[in-house]
Amino acid sequence: MKMKNSIKKSTLIVGTFVLASVSIAQKKNETSAAVEFKNKYQMAVASGDMETAKKSLVNAKNFIDLAAENPETKDSPKTLWLKGEIYSNFLTVATLSKDTTFAKIAGEDALNISIASFKRGFEISDKYDSDIRESVYQKHDQLDGVANMLYKNNMLKEAAEVYTTEADFYGAIGEMDSSSIFNSSLCYEKSNNFGLAAIGYEKLAKIGYKGPTTYALASVAYRKNGQVAQAKAVIIEGRKKYPTNRDLLLEQVNTNIEAGDAAGAESALNEAIAADPKNKQLFYTIGTIYIDLKQNDKAEMSLNKALEIDPEYIDAQYQLGAHLVTWGTETKTAANQLKFGDPNYDKMLKSADEIYKRALIPLEKYISKNPNDKDVLNILFQINKNIGNTEKALEYKKRADSSSSLEPFEPYGKSDSKSSSTSDNIQIVTYTYNCYKGKYTVVTFTKSNSEAWKMSVYESSPCK
Repeated sequence: MKMKNSIKKSTLIVGTFVLASVSIAQKKNETSAAVEFKNKYQMAVASGDMETAKKSLVNAKNFIDLAAENPETKDSPKTLWLKGEIYSNFLTVATLSKDTTFAKIAGEDALNISIASFKRGFEISDKYDSDIRESVYQKHDQLDGVANMLYKNNMLKEAAEVYTTEADFYGAIGEMDSSSIFNSSLCYEKSNNFGLAAIGYEKLAKIGYKGPTTYALASVAYRKNGQVAQAKAVIIEGRKKYPTNRDLLLEQVNTNIEAGDAAGAESALNEAIAADPKNKQLFYTIGTIYIDLKQNDKAEMSLNKALEIDPEYIDAQYQLGAHLVTWGTETKTAANQLKFGDPNYDKMLKSADEIYKRALIPLEKYISKNPNDKDVLNILFQINKNIGNTEKALEYKKRADSSSSLEPFEPYGKSDSKSSSTSDNIQIVTYTYNCYKGKYTVVTFTKSNSEAWKMSVYESSPCK
């Protein structure tokens, strides 16, 4: 009886030893991959020995592939971290050695495999979280340099794909790289891949990145991709959050117009008014939309409504005056293009004069608060000259001429910051608007000696 027990015990010990040996053998693949990668490959890269680096990285891949296939080690966080590092470094070596064929050894989907490995390792254990996070940040920064280079060389489709990949690396550790997603969407849009652009913009819109801008961008991209229903859905969602935003309201109108729904476009504007009938900014916004749509009467009516709510609303004063001057000039130009003897000629000239006279009302109120606005002074000079008010015209002309020696006005209302300087007898005045009509805008005025101020505008989309 004792002998039987002894045999059984010996068999158990041998079996345990065999299993342990198998486990150790599999762990050895993980360890060998680490040695090849950390001790041999990284040292070779540091010394510039790219041939040794290539051999060591291929060896590391062979070992890590074995470790990743075996049940004993496939879910080891160390194996997963190493696999993510090894596969992504094929691109690194290919870039450093300028050997594009080398990257193909790891396969066309090497970076996706790397991302998936980092993601899995980050999810199943905290043991290698710091290593994975550090690796992800490093890969992201490497790819960002590549993406920026592609963008500068106008390789927009390729840049979009790299920006997307670097954002996916961040996704492996549960972080959203909003900037890379935006850049990829922008590149997709510029390369006419509107469907992918829309998806990225909408993702950003839902987390509030860049406020209403990404909602508008997503809707435009969907619309350009022929996905009108998605465009409408995005813009409706955006307007719930930003009901008075001009870009969103304009995009809603444009979406309805493109869908052949003129009534829907008008309804969108009317609904906005009904929801907030005392909002001067809303009426101002709708007025500018009507200007874009060439609906002159409705534009004038909306801007006047804004001024009814706030008679001192300077932006509306300026916009209404500018609109009426443009409208009057277009009417006069159209009259002059008629055939000789056309009975409509006198009627159109009379209409143009009436429009000019209406423009005087808001512009004179505006200039009373902005007495040195040379552009408006010149407009008032021209209007009075056209309607035969010579004395008044000369007064405004004199003021316009003298205003060139004064500091220029803030063109888009109160700016967020202002700076002034003088260099080599050139005066420079800069007004910065962090968000004017959805864009970061810098207006720079320059003037030398007795010359008039010259204005230049820099815009970047979207707001900062």
